[in-house]
Amino acid sequence: MSSPQVPEDGQGSGDSGDPSGDLRSVLVTSVLSLEPLDEDLFRGRHYWVPTTQRLFGGQIVGQALVAAAKSVSEDIHVHSLHCYFVRAGDPKVPVLYQVERTRTGSSFSVRSVKAVQHGKPIFIFQASFQQTQPSPVQHQFSMPAVPPPEELLDHQALIDQYLRDPNLKEKYRVGLNRIAAQEVPIEIKLVNPPTLSQLQRMEPKQMFWVRARGYIGEGDIKMHCCVAAYISDYAFLGTALLPHQWKHKVHFMVSLDHSMWFHAPFRADHWMLYECESPWAGGSRGLVHGRLWRRDGVLAVSCAQEGVIRVKPRVSESKL
Repeated sequence: MSSPQVPEDGQGSGDSGDPSGDLRSVLVTSVLSLEPLDEDLFRGRHYWVPTTQRLFGGQIVGQALVAAAKSVSEDIHVHSLHCYFVRAGDPKVPVLYQVERTRTGSSFSVRSVKAVQHGKPIFIFQASFQQTQPSPVQHQFSMPAVPPPEELLDHQALIDQYLRDPNLKEKYRVGLNRIAAQEVPIEIKLVNPPTLSQLQRMEPKQMFWVRARGYIGEGDIKMHCCVAAYISDYAFLGTALLPHQWKHKVHFMVSLDHSMWFHAPFRADHWMLYECESPWAGGSRGLVHGRLWRRDGVLAVSCAQEGVIRVKPRVSESKL
């Protein structure tokens, strides 16, 4: 899965760029390292399982992209993927990935992947790969102006700050402690984290800096795309719940589908800004859009997802 060099364009400032001073990312050595069983047949195992005890959707997307990328030549790269989650994944058994070489063209190639557990598909996936083709037709939106990650609290420090607030209710304290105990292989720094009082009037928007833990290196753009696929699903659908979380408690929330478009080379082990927003929710579903920005303002990836969101009203606590 080698490829052209990912540009060192200034986005690495303050990032994990020295392999001697950091461990190789577990996302590369474990999560996205598939076992080949036959031609176009692979087995993937699990590293992190959410508290829901369902497989993390980003892991399945990332592993499927790894499998698909192994069936194309080194000079073509993924430009889009589209997938559906059709059954809940079982964290107790590995996932088999079956690749179909749907089309191999001179400019574009399409690969289809089916993820299987217990003899049934849990996930279906298609990715399109393109040979690099320069074009004078270029434009992009502008990256939001936000503080750099070095000026923001990391996820653990932010949780600790919330836990020190004497007004924090016990049920939220338990939830924050549960989140803090999770060993997630990515780092997050929330932009403009809300105070406890602001949590009751939030818009369906959030931004956070994100990167893979550990070192990946600059040489393999295909692997960076696979890591970004893993990262893109983290806290994504929850954006649609932000205006409603104080009135409703989540009963059931899962992804239905997920799409990504890759625009420019990037390093997933360097800080990128994830800009998320939910333009609509209704019918027990929520829609979210996302953009991953490099530090130098280049739009690297766009994402979209729809998911099921079923809630229960929060029971008011007695004042007696």
